[in-house]
Amino acid sequence: MDELTLERSLAARGFLRVAGVDEVGRGPLAGPVVCAAVILPFEEERRILGIDDSKKLSAKKREALAEKIKAVARAYAIAEVDAATIDEINILQATRLCMKRAVDMLVPAADMVLTDGNMTLDIALPQRSIVRGDALVCSIGAASILAKVHRDALMAEYAKLYPEYAFESNAGYGTKAHIQAIREVGICPIHRRTFVTKFWDGRERSSSANT
Repeated sequence: MDELTLERSLAARGFLRVAGVDEVGRGPLAGPVVCAAVILPFEEERRILGIDDSKKLSAKKREALAEKIKAVARAYAIAEVDAATIDEINILQATRLCMKRAVDMLVPAADMVLTDGNMTLDIALPQRSIVRGDALVCSIGAASILAKVHRDALMAEYAKLYPEYAFESNAGYGTKAHIQAIREVGICPIHRRTFVTKFWDGRERSSSANT
């Protein structure tokens, strides 16, 4: 994967700025979905070793790799789509929108886009979706790392505003303790209302709650 095999084969066909795109946060009950797009360099001296699916890496390793990726990438961008938009257009469409935003933000622009999973984007560029792309394609793996590190840091900041839900440890996912907190104090502004209907009684966290 470190050799950028697919990216190099596409470069041989004339695609010199291949962007890998991935998302983090489709499943949580709270917080945004976050997407990243990355165009990696081909020069051997700028090669980044150890890129993989972000879920396979420790937090410390992800953070170190994220800094390297930002330092050497030809271009990268990180985009967010918030909980309210997810509720409005559904998580699939929100993810597609988020990926499109990340691609559109790249400077220089991509000339080919590789997405993780089975995702078709509303873009004019050539694109290809690759199942398990974050574990098979270096630029997609790099995007997964940037998105994961960004979202985890964001949720840690939200944890300071809404400490009842322990976002710093669950990142908004539906852990037993997180669900129990929703039942006890209601939801907060970053919860996805369409995701919590099974155990939410309609209450919202009081603005006077401790922060």
